Amino acid sequence: MVESGLRERKRQRTLQVLSDVAVGLFLEKGFDAVSVAEVAAAAEVSKPTLFRYFPAKEDLVLHRIADHEDEAARVAGQGPDPLDALRLHFLAGLEQGDPVTGLNDRPAVLDFHRLLYGTPALVARMHTQLERSEAALARVLGGDLEARLAAGQIIAVQRILALENWRRIAAGERVADVRPDAVAAAERAFGGLAAGLPGLAVTR
Repeated sequence: MVESGLRERKRQRTLQVLSDVAVGLFLEKGFDAVSVAEVAAAAEVSKPTLFRYFPAKEDLVLHRIADHEDEAARVAGQGPDPLDALRLHFLAGLEQGDPVTGLNDRPAVLDFHRLLYGTPALVARMHTQLERSEAALARVLGGDLEARLAAGQIIAVQRILALENWRRIAAGERVADVRPDAVAAAERAFGGLAAGLPGLAVTR
């Protein structure tokens, strides 16, 4: 067990190093201008080794937000009212300036989001990640068609709210000025979900 834990920690460190090296190059030169071979060389690994950790070039970037893939499912499963749990979690993220809500103006975060949202290949790959988030959430909500429809709506609302916040921040607005609108928009959006998804509950 100890050896297995050590291997996993080493693997996670390697993933982080490779991702950090790649993102640094992409931010400097542009995603499309950097080859996988350049990333491998900069990280001092072989291309086969790089592909063993990251099957696609886009995954080097999306690794930074991979831990959010099952976040909605985890949050929804914490109580009897999954939608309210998700609402409160998103509002807490806005208050804390969680980058996943788009309400963060740190230069490194803005640069990363410009790379992510400004690169078509990354946007397309991100949708695959969102589909996995939907699937994980749907399983928590019961796994049937109604659960899948609900999960799709919830994930879409979170994505659109975050994108709107990021667009305003990227355009130069201050976080303090955007936050009240972001909170009001989130309350309206989750209120609409609650009205359209009555009786939503976690299936255990």
